[in-house]
Amino acid sequence: MMSMEKEASSSTPTRKLSCTACFDAVYFCYSPVHQMQQYYRLGKFDNCSGKWKAMVDCLMLKTKPTSQVQEVLDTEEKSKFKSHIWTFRTPEEASYYWQELYGHLDEPEE
Repeated sequence: MMSMEKEASSSTPTRKLSCTACFDAVYFCYSPVHQMQQYYRLGKFDNCSGKWKAMVDCLMLKTKPTSQVQEVLDTEEKSKFKSHIWTFRTPEEASYYWQELYGHLDEPEE
């Protein structure tokens, strides 16, 4: 959730760490709109601990040397692209799983 801004430099692009997005997320988390959405969707209010953790991590990262910050930001960026929510299947696999889950709908009712 940490915001990264690229600085213009001649040799390698370095990213500047900004915790503004983390602060905005914490601020919005305590708003009535967000809390009511969470209550409506999940049946409970959000304690905002995840947003606080992200903001504290961002602020702690600001105290580190620039080289270490770049390393952490690169690792975070790479991990975003590795995780994928979809399971890719061939058409044959998809057909098999579809029949397994929904094949009973094709059978005539008695």
